Formats: sequence, C-alpha cells, structure tokens
Amino acid sequence: MTSSAQAQKSGAGTAHPEHLGHVVFIAASAAMGGFLFGYDSSVINGAVEAIRGRYDIGSAALAQVIAIALIGCAIGAATAGRVADRIGRIRCMRIAAVLFTVSAIGSALPFSLYDLAFWRVVGGIAIGMASVIGPAYIAEVAPPAYRGRLGSFQQAAIVIGIAVSQLVNWGILNAAGGDQRGELLGLEAWQLMLGIMVVPSVVYGLLSFAIPESPRYLISVGKREQARKILGKVEGQDIDLDARVTEIESAMHSEEKSRFKDLLGGSFFFKPIVWVGIGLSVFQQFVGINVAFYYSSTLWQSVGVDPTDSFFYSFTTSIINIVGTVIAMIFVDRIGRRPLAIIGSVGMVIGLALEAWAFSFDLVDGKLPATQGWVALVAAHMFVLFFALSWGVVVWVMLGEMFPNRIRAAALGVAAAAQWIANWAITASFPSLADWNLSTTYVIYTVFAALSIPFVLKFVKETKGKALEEMG
Repeated sequence: MTSSAQAQKSGAGTAHPEHLGHVVFIAASAAMGGFLFGYDSSVINGAVEAIRGRYDIGSAALAQVIAIALIGCAIGAATAGRVADRIGRIRCMRIAAVLFTVSAIGSALPFSLYDLAFWRVVGGIAIGMASVIGPAYIAEVAPPAYRGRLGSFQQAAIVIGIAVSQLVNWGILNAAGGDQRGELLGLEAWQLMLGIMVVPSVVYGLLSFAIPESPRYLISVGKREQARKILGKVEGQDIDLDARVTEIESAMHSEEKSRFKDLLGGSFFFKPIVWVGIGLSVFQQFVGINVAFYYSSTLWQSVGVDPTDSFFYSFTTSIINIVGTVIAMIFVDRIGRRPLAIIGSVGMVIGLALEAWAFSFDLVDGKLPATQGWVALVAAHMFVLFFALSWGVVVWVMLGEMFPNRIRAAALGVAAAAQWIANWAITASFPSLADWNLSTTYVIYTVFAALSIPFVLKFVKETKGKALEEMG
C-alpha cells in the first residue's frame, strides 16, 4: 500500500484536532528557537561601536568578531540533524537553550576580545541548531491540514526576534543616556544588550518541558504507544491511530538516505540543479541583507545620525522586515516563487542604487546633506521591504521544494552551507569595504541584485503547485 493510500485509510490528510489551540501552542513553543535565532543574529548590531571602542580595534578585527558567530552557525546546522536523530528533538532544543543562555552570560561578561569571540561562536552553534530543529519538529508534529500555516511560525518568529532585539537595544541605549558604553545596572549598555538574551533563552528551555516529543522520532526508537498517544492529541482522536503509526513507519522505511556523492555529476562537479540551489543561496546573501541587521546602527552613525536615532531606525527597519515577510507568506502560493523573486530583485536594485547614490556625497559637518540623508533612509527601508517580501522567504521555500526526492536532504545541506559561507563573506568584509568606499560597497550589492534577475529567469524553474515527486 502506498503512503498516500495509507494516509487516506488513517484519515490523517483531513484530520482536525479537537484542541487546535494546544497544537498552536506546541508549534509556537518550538518556533521560540526561531525567535532566538533572529534575536541573537541581530542583537550584536547595538554593540558594534562599543566593542570597537572598548577593545580599541580596527574594522578588520571588528568584522571577525561579528562574523565569527557564523562559523558556529555552520557547526550547529551541520550537527543538529544527527543529534536530534540520536537523542530526540526535545533534548536537542534543550541543548540549544543551554548554549543560548551560556552565550548570553559569557558575551555580557567578557574578560577579553578573545573570549567574547568564543561566546559568539557558542551562540552561533545554538543558532545553527535552532535553524534546523525548529522547522523539522513543527513539520513532524503539525497535522497535515495545518502544516503550511504552522510551519510559517518559524520564519515569523525569526523576524519578530530581529525586531524585538532592536527595540530592546534602543530602550537600553535611551536608559544609558544615548551612550553605548554608558553604565547601567553595573554594566556598560552594550553588555546589557547582549546579556538580556538570557530571558528568552530560559523561556525557550522551560517551554521544551511543556511540549511532547516528535511522534516520528518516538516511532524510530520503537516507542509506538507513546507516539500513538501524542498523535491522538495533535491530529485528533477521529483518525485511525494504528494506521497512522503504520503509515509513518512505512514512510520511514521507504526513505532513502541521500548522500553527498549523489549530488555529483555534470561538467562542473555538482549536478546543475544543485548549482541552482547554491546560486539562490549566494544571491540571497550577496545583496548585502545582513549588513542591515548586523551593522545598520554603525552605518547610520557613520553618516552623522545620532546614536539613539540610529538605533530607532534599526528598529523601524526590523518592523518593515516583518511586514515584508507577511506579504511574502500571503502571496508566495498565489503568484508563484519566480515572479515574487523577480519583483523583489527589481525593488532591491532600486533601493540599493539609491543608497549608493546618497552615500557618494561628501559629509557636511559629519553628516550627509539633508536630501541625501532622507533618500538613504527611505531607500534602506525599501531595500529591506523588497528583500523580505521575496528572497527572504522564497529562497527557503524553493530550497525545500526544488530538488528530487533522492537528493533533497543532501542538496539542501550543501545549499544551506553555501548560504552560511556567503553570509560570513558579506559580514566579515563590510566594515573594511565601508572604510574604503561606502558608496562603491553599495554599488557591489546593487550589481548582485541586478544579476539575480537573469539568473532566476534562465535557471530557476517555478515550483508552485507541483508535487515534490515532480521535481528533478
């Protein structure tokens, strides 16, 4: 019997749990890892200039301290799947929560620049784990009829985490009199910004004790009865639970483990479809989006904006990011992935080009001329909006859909690794590039945004409305 026939027999495909609110709570609790992902990724934005001053370092060394967390991200993402398969999804979440907590405390109380960098790596490992385990757990626990909507909790939590971190940074800076190194509760303001992440980290850990283990994992380790009870709670008692357990078992037994060597082929090492996935990941980062989340406060201060105002602009940018993400979630299944990506690319080209133009003017009394300053501010928000409503969501959707079943897991892993590497390259290079020529730096990002248009038109196939089995 095929898995689709078994699903019809069990009734899982149309199952509606009696306590949908409980299922929403489970998904939201797991998505708290996404909140921490977003929070930890962008909270450093508020500490960049303070770290530069505290340790008296140049742009190149500063960039390495900021970007080194991405090394941890790659480690966490690469190991999370195997750890979760060995000890369970919930225990993996708890490990990530502990790492987030330890990283927050260590980052708030560093003895030197070197141990600050170390705690950044620890936090990065937690980010990498959260980026993998959250979506996987939600997909395995969510009833099929609600999987898409509940799965979107992860991305929503990430952008909310980014926004909250910027709001907290802004509030702390105001409390410290506008000085990132001003004393507050016995610490410098930037230390408090990094340390306050202890609160959501502990909440994440506590929530992991309130949600059940994944039925799929329980079945994989032979705990059928426990899995059956959880399925009854999350998918409803109306389905044939025994048939549902059998269906999951059959699907797991029929799955082939994708291997790295399965990706090889063609004239350029990897198969063409793998290169398309790598291309999507690289273009997503090479437009410079993480500059907006890691360095926006520093960027605005470099062109004469008051520190407090620069933190407020970082917060408003994060709100725009949330708005764009919601727009993408509404339209990605209506107008398709490729059209949305192209619309986003066109908008990003315009926004980045305007920023490059504005930053090409000489500062007057340490500030951009009024007109150019406003153009730069509006264009930065425009860039983030068009990224969020397109490439921010579309790339992850397409990477999950575009590969053939046989190589999906391995290909997605390679594409995700390419994304972390590209993220690191942009994050590590921006301070030095900005010191060299800020306008030219934005011209480079504009060129990549422009090149993404013919790339999508020529190489990327639409996946909207297609079954996963049709990909290849």
